[in-house]
Amino acid sequence: MSYGTVAPLVELQGVEKRYDGVHALRGIDLRVEPGEILGLLGHNGAGKTTTMKLIMGVLQATAGTVRLFGHSPIGGDADQLRRHLGYLPENVSFYQHLSGREVLDYFARLKGCDLKENSRLLERVGLGDASHRRVGTYSKGMRQRLGLAQAVLGAPRLLVLDEPTAGLDPEATGDFYTMIDEVREQGCAVLLSSHVLPGIERHVDRVAILGSGRLLGCGSLARLSADAALPSTIRISGDWAGVDWQQRLAGHPVEFRHINGHRMELTIGGERKLELMRLLLSESGISDIEVSQPTLNDLYAYYNRSGVQEVAS
Repeated sequence: MSYGTVAPLVELQGVEKRYDGVHALRGIDLRVEPGEILGLLGHNGAGKTTTMKLIMGVLQATAGTVRLFGHSPIGGDADQLRRHLGYLPENVSFYQHLSGREVLDYFARLKGCDLKENSRLLERVGLGDASHRRVGTYSKGMRQRLGLAQAVLGAPRLLVLDEPTAGLDPEATGDFYTMIDEVREQGCAVLLSSHVLPGIERHVDRVAILGSGRLLGCGSLARLSADAALPSTIRISGDWAGVDWQQRLAGHPVEFRHINGHRMELTIGGERKLELMRLLLSESGISDIEVSQPTLNDLYAYYNRSGVQEVAS
């Protein structure tokens, strides 16, 4: 079986999934390209976990097509495909009586990996000094680190990560994303589900937003922002005594409010932002300008509201 020339790594076309009376996924079209990080977002029950299980071959689609590395993730090719897949569930669980090193060695044997790499990997996730301890003595954050180590065993081509930073402190979370960026640079793609949107915003290439089993939006943050036409916020500081801002901004589709006598906040559509910036830069009384683009939280809220309205209509 050849995987070398397959693109995309994951492809879902018209995928439906029904459980007993429940329509979990409805017509999902989704792709994961080599070397990209795709954030899979949605409320509980939106269909994120079902989507991941379909990709990994744990579930079978009711309708539509699921491809992993160009092949069906269920059936005769499943075992070979999974050797190129790493998975970290939200609530990771290991044999409590084994040490961290013994757990990693166990999974390395299952994947046919060289055990010599495990010492380096345990050091990389911050468990080098604790590798000899029983997993039953580990904190949740330490178990999560061990879970990440087993997920990246054997240089997988795709990582599927379900709430991977659960239980990690801010420093460990930063280390986690640094490691994810490193494996991405080696060509590994990452499918990442998370509720901590500010944490993933700087790392994802694209996001897919699910709601009630539907794909509400998918694309880069810039693309989704443009499609949503969400406004930008500009905050200015300075000394502009005597400036009539109502008159100065006439003709510009902008909302503004005075925070105090020396600070003001303006809101304008993204397509008119540069035009407003030029006007502000020409004002001698302005000493500082701060621009805030729509955040991932803003986009997530917008597409969820739009999705609810679409279903209701």
